[in-house]
Amino acid sequence: MKNYLEFEKEIKTLETDLESLKSPFGSEGISEIDTQKITETEEQINEKLKMTYASLNSWQRTLVARHENRPRANFYIKKIFSSFTPLSGDRLFSDDKSVITGFGIIDNKSVLIIGQEKGEDLTSRIERNFGMMRPEGYRKCIRLMQLANRFQIPIVTFIDTPGAYPGIGAEQRGQASAIATSIECCMSLKVPNISFIIGEGGSGGAIALASSNKVIMLENSIYSVISPEGCASILWRDPSKSLQAAEAMKLTAKDLLELGIIDEVIEEPLGGAHRDKETMAQKIKYSIIKNLKNFENLSRDEVYEHRKAKFLKIGREGGFAKSDSLNDSGLGYKESYFDKTRREFNKNKYLYYGLIAFLLALITIITVV
Repeated sequence: MKNYLEFEKEIKTLETDLESLKSPFGSEGISEIDTQKITETEEQINEKLKMTYASLNSWQRTLVARHENRPRANFYIKKIFSSFTPLSGDRLFSDDKSVITGFGIIDNKSVLIIGQEKGEDLTSRIERNFGMMRPEGYRKCIRLMQLANRFQIPIVTFIDTPGAYPGIGAEQRGQASAIATSIECCMSLKVPNISFIIGEGGSGGAIALASSNKVIMLENSIYSVISPEGCASILWRDPSKSLQAAEAMKLTAKDLLELGIIDEVIEEPLGGAHRDKETMAQKIKYSIIKNLKNFENLSRDEVYEHRKAKFLKIGREGGFAKSDSLNDSGLGYKESYFDKTRREFNKNKYLYYGLIAFLLALITIITVV
């Protein structure tokens, strides 16, 4: 059964009509199928999908990212990787079902796969805790990332969570510490790690596994520090202002690419990933293979430096770079030529203004004489 979002009402009507046209059993019994009418209706649906999805606002993209039928991590793992061997348990407390972990093969290379899993139906969603990880989940991921780092195995993560689980039990078992340690582990790896945000990338629950060499988003996924509803409740005490909050938060793939927070956006099939799951899986597989090849010729230290420079660059045009001095092992700020010129001009602007005024006066005198 297809599920439709609020802004897809016209599409739902057209697809209902299409199903009726395809059925030979009408109100008057068996009738001939009108193939021309079917073709016209299919074209109308495609055109409507193009128009609708070309003009989605941030809140509507949030709804698409949360769509019930959107493919989950478990689907991508089955379709993209072969010989997947699941591993479980944090060796301290228990196993967390909200995250799938294990080793698999892609393009004849072994990789560690970590996928936050929301579940497909009510039973599995309850079992998976709706993708909200507990401390034992993060500790399981840390254990396996350290194992992959030891054996020089690249890491691929699928991010899809509204956030880390906020229950009292999770807090008692050190939720904040587990998230912080997971971020530290990701940043200290000397093997490539690539993260795909396939649905919701919410709060520290997402960044704990998305501190990667490459952060890639699907076109209709979101990535933010808080949900739009939560933001609206805090800022305006009004959850109904979710649209306003979503627009202000810049949580869409397009906005985050422009801000330099993420590295790549994968275009989704017409109407969203849930309308053509197989094509979406193939696009992600191609992206994984392509990005892993980019790191093949880098040493372990170069992989580490690449990730560090990437995150230090966020919010700064040039980022940070190692000092040229052999005696200085720290980081120095790396400015672009334009920024350096602008800074020098602002520092001595009155001197330059005076020099310009003098030159203009001299030109005027020469012209008059």
